[in-house]
Amino acid sequence: MTNGDAHAPAQDEKGRQRPFLPLVTGISTLLDWSGRIVAAVCLGVTFATLLVNVILRYAFGSGIAWAYEIHAILLPWMVGGGIVIAAARGRNIAITLMPDMLPQGPRRILSLAINITILVISVSVLDASGPILKAAKFQTLSTLGIKQYWGYLSLFYAFAGMSVIAVVDIIRTIAGEDLHASDYETSSLS
Repeated sequence: MTNGDAHAPAQDEKGRQRPFLPLVTGISTLLDWSGRIVAAVCLGVTFATLLVNVILRYAFGSGIAWAYEIHAILLPWMVGGGIVIAAARGRNIAITLMPDMLPQGPRRILSLAINITILVISVSVLDASGPILKAAKFQTLSTLGIKQYWGYLSLFYAFAGMSVIAVVDIIRTIAGEDLHASDYETSSLS
């Protein structure tokens, strides 16, 4: 769980440079951008398709038949993109009461425990999704003719992204970065 605008410290207490931290943090940034692109493209295509369908239906009495099925592929990808964005920015659903009350040392230990738990859960979901992906290869959308597999791949994208971000956050925490530092002025969504 990262703070999206936090920057990795350039040096540790002994003054040594840690050039790997910007590279590791860049992985989260790259995943954040991939989630933005996925969510924006899915939202745009879904909106455009539904808008054209409504216009055609009212203007000509019939619309695009596959417009009612496109959401079965695009909506899971939009949600998956949102999950990756939230995880990369540290804006996923969280209760921060305990980290806010703890001093920095115990807060780091709590951060490690949280990110290890996220990693274990994400990898477990990836492992369990194998049979679902195999079964989805046999499910076809009737009008589009597209396999449901392409929609279910969003599950893999979201949880693989969360796994990678959890590893990045573990590395950043071990390197001394305080991912739960309270900066209410810049992180408040109100």
